[in-house]
Amino acid sequence: MLFLRQCINMAEKRIAWFQELSKKDIGIAGGKGANLGELTQVGLPVPQGFCVTAQVYFDYINRTGLKSKIADLLKGLDVDDTTKLSETSKQIRDIMTRSPMPQDIKEELRDAYRRLCVLEGNQVYVAVRSSATAEDLPEASFAGQQETYLDIQGENELIKAVRKCWASLFTPRAIFYREKQGFDHNKVGLSAVIQKMINSEVAGVMFTTDPTGQKRQIIIEAGYGLGEAVVSGKITPDTYIIDKDTYEIKSRKISKQEDMITRSNITIGTTVKPIPQDKQQAQKLMDGKIKELSKMGNFIEKHYGHPQDIEWAINKGRLYILQSRAITTLSTKKVESAEIKEGEIIAEGLPSSPGVKKGKVCIVINMKDLSKVQKGDILVTTMTNPDMVPAMSKAAAIVTEDGGMTSHAAIVSREMGVPCIVGTGSITKVVKDNDEITVDATHGKVYKGYVDTGEEEKDIHAIEAEFANLPKTKTKLYLNLAIPDLAQKYKDYPVDGIGLLREEFIVTTFIKEHPMKLIEEGRQQEFVDKLAEGVGKIAEAFAPRPVVMRLSDFKTDEYHDLPGGEKYEEKEENPMMGWRGCSRYYHEDYHPAFLLEVEAIKKIREKHKNLWVMLPFVRTINELKKVEKILSDHGIKRGGDFQLWVMAEIPSNALLAEEFAKYCDGFSIGSNDLTQMTLGVDRNSELLGLMGLFDERNAAVKKAISMIIQGAKKQGITVSICGQAPSNYPDFCKFLVKEGITSISVNPDAVAKTRRVIAEAEKSLEPPEPSEHGTLKREKQDEPQKTEEEPKKQEEETPKEPKPEEKQEESKPEEKKEEPKPWETPKKEESTEDTPKEPKPEEEKKKEKIDELASSLRWGEEKQTEEIKKVEETDEIKKPEIEEKPPEKPKEEKKKKLFPFF
Repeated sequence: MLFLRQCINMAEKRIAWFQELSKKDIGIAGGKGANLGELTQVGLPVPQGFCVTAQVYFDYINRTGLKSKIADLLKGLDVDDTTKLSETSKQIRDIMTRSPMPQDIKEELRDAYRRLCVLEGNQVYVAVRSSATAEDLPEASFAGQQETYLDIQGENELIKAVRKCWASLFTPRAIFYREKQGFDHNKVGLSAVIQKMINSEVAGVMFTTDPTGQKRQIIIEAGYGLGEAVVSGKITPDTYIIDKDTYEIKSRKISKQEDMITRSNITIGTTVKPIPQDKQQAQKLMDGKIKELSKMGNFIEKHYGHPQDIEWAINKGRLYILQSRAITTLSTKKVESAEIKEGEIIAEGLPSSPGVKKGKVCIVINMKDLSKVQKGDILVTTMTNPDMVPAMSKAAAIVTEDGGMTSHAAIVSREMGVPCIVGTGSITKVVKDNDEITVDATHGKVYKGYVDTGEEEKDIHAIEAEFANLPKTKTKLYLNLAIPDLAQKYKDYPVDGIGLLREEFIVTTFIKEHPMKLIEEGRQQEFVDKLAEGVGKIAEAFAPRPVVMRLSDFKTDEYHDLPGGEKYEEKEENPMMGWRGCSRYYHEDYHPAFLLEVEAIKKIREKHKNLWVMLPFVRTINELKKVEKILSDHGIKRGGDFQLWVMAEIPSNALLAEEFAKYCDGFSIGSNDLTQMTLGVDRNSELLGLMGLFDERNAAVKKAISMIIQGAKKQGITVSICGQAPSNYPDFCKFLVKEGITSISVNPDAVAKTRRVIAEAEKSLEPPEPSEHGTLKREKQDEPQKTEEEPKKQEEETPKEPKPEEKQEESKPEEKKEEPKPWETPKKEESTEDTPKEPKPEEEKKKEKIDELASSLRWGEEKQTEEIKKVEETDEIKKPEIEEKPPEKPKEEKKKKLFPFF
């Protein structure tokens, strides 16, 4: 009952400890916080801590009036103007750091910090990390968007650091990223992660799969001191390559390290210290720890089901996991160019993002140099940082002096598909601005001048190596895509076209103003041209494959937030079920704007006949007829090379599927809205989500989907699906194939996985029998007809279930119970004791004493040391020992008394 109550209240929590969180809690704790909770729950050595939830951030900007001020500053901002972007970012962060934190939030934060100090037995140093609620997306996740503050100690310093974290949501690179991805700034929150700081002797990053394409090897990079030096690229770390199956260390690249980042004993935060001469060129991480870390990495990857990017640290011989996230930068290029045989090599480094490019050098030493970078330049620098992302996106290739395979430059370059070489050592001293060079990032070499590569560059963003072996399927596989600039990146993926292109993302990214405002100002053609330009990029990249564009489906609150939108949009209590979709197209208040969309479609189709159109949120048959007539009257008619689809996403579409199918050429099932409307569950509700009520696999939702598929088949039209369910749940994908769906549309990261699941589902279907007319019968192939005798025969042939004793004897679980570490062997069975032992009176007194300390102490004074010493002397709480073995049982009992969820 206690657990249920905690789950229900989770969405409203202001402070959430790692032990309370799981990977499902991104909306509460952001990507970092949710993953730290997940890792803690599976028994990995994660330094303990808590999250100040995103709800507190939203509360802060609303109560201080910051929300409207930020919106005003961001209106009409051109993020490609580097100078203006930096100025706006500074203004926003200044007003945020000057706005005081409300007193009640301060007190909750102080209380949580005191409790952490009590748990650790001292006034603990913490890392304050930013964890955004829209970070770490599979298809795009620029590293280091927000700030992290290390070695923070004391309540007042912690409050300052949390406020700085909130402000870092508006760094130039974070604003740039959200604009390019089409995210609403007002809807992205930030959770501050407060974690016990590990003052590491050695730290670094591990990739559980080689991001450049070698799937069966692990890469570990290590450096002295805090891992910040490795992540940021301030040093060139040691690089170890490990066989994923045998844990054999295949290679070691030992780099010289002259100084390290470590805790400052003088001021708050960190400092840089020199490394003794005799250690500078030594191996940083010993072989035993390399293998132990590799085993942990494999365990974490298997747990998540996806390759992981893991930060780790070692203090006094003990290994800690500080963070884990999905690798979003696995190689998506198939670069087949041979190594260049002729030419003068002027620099060599690590090939971190493959490809070959020629161009003129642009050296960037500090931030004022960013404005020099022009499209097609070779960006040369000592190291990149997150603020360089806008300039990096213009570069043809990137070459750095420092950094490793897991540094910022490497990760972001791979994500953007830009060839990159890191760790060259002295490139800025070898070249100068405007020098012509050739960058072979496939082999890690820089050549003087423009060198003949001997063949065309294979920089075709083709396919991950595994794509080459994908099975063929009868069910088509489409791609969901919203950002025009990503079309070239994904155009060679093994897909049959674009199954969902959301027009509203083009509007927010390219147009950025309410269409009725443009009409009022006489700028109608601007809307038509920009929409046509954005969609045209995608249609051209994927031709001749079809591109299905869903027409605008803004809700009133979303339209209201567009510049000029407040004049044309009234406040609705429930925008999700309000004036949206097709109901706008024929209403006099929006019809002129819809005609601009129609004109843009006509303009696109003059060049790109592969563009099809999909209507969203079609409530009635009559509504469908009205919109079809508007399109037809303006020259966009069904038939020939043009198709008109309907987004099947509300119960009326399912109940009258066969009727709707008479007036369109295809359905695309929107499983998110269909689930919401069928179950009466707001898909944005954190609370209902935590309770498990939003589930596309619910029998009622599956019944509705089945009705849509069958209605489409009866009228002979195509039927697709574009929600997340097929890629999230393989069983759901198999259900769709068995129902006879025509196609499935997924995000780029799910292409290979979904294609294999579809093939498996198709294979499981019995071969259809030929009918009298030579066509194939698919009816009831999942359940062949049985005779009356068959059940008996089947019963006789089915072996009896073995007795429980026999099962236990066969499985012999006892053999695997000796190893205590979850990453070494399967997890131990939990104790069968149902009821905890009654606490002893002495233990009750300890709990009371700890609670008294947590609620009343003001750390940072001399009293702290005296009080802690008294408690330690009476054995009421001990400073935790740092050792290899797991914590002793008494330690766990103390935790349980402090917090019911431990």
